[in-house]
Amino acid sequence: MSITGLYRFYRDGFRSMTVGRTLWKIILIKLFVMFAILKLFFFQDYLGSNFSTDEERADHVLQQITGPAENNH
Repeated sequence: MSITGLYRFYRDGFRSMTVGRTLWKIILIKLFVMFAILKLFFFQDYLGSNFSTDEERADHVLQQITGPAENNH
């Protein structure tokens, strides 16, 4: 199957959708909400606001990853 044939296949399929268009709109709205709006309110720039250089940021991340594990026995 050629690229133009593949393109026509999907183009015609999306044109004839009725319920599918609504579902795609819902999916796109949900993706927008997840990546744009939630990022603004819940995922603050912690490293950028608390550390001034890249070296300090790297040291903090390294300490968080390789820090001592707590024993919760």
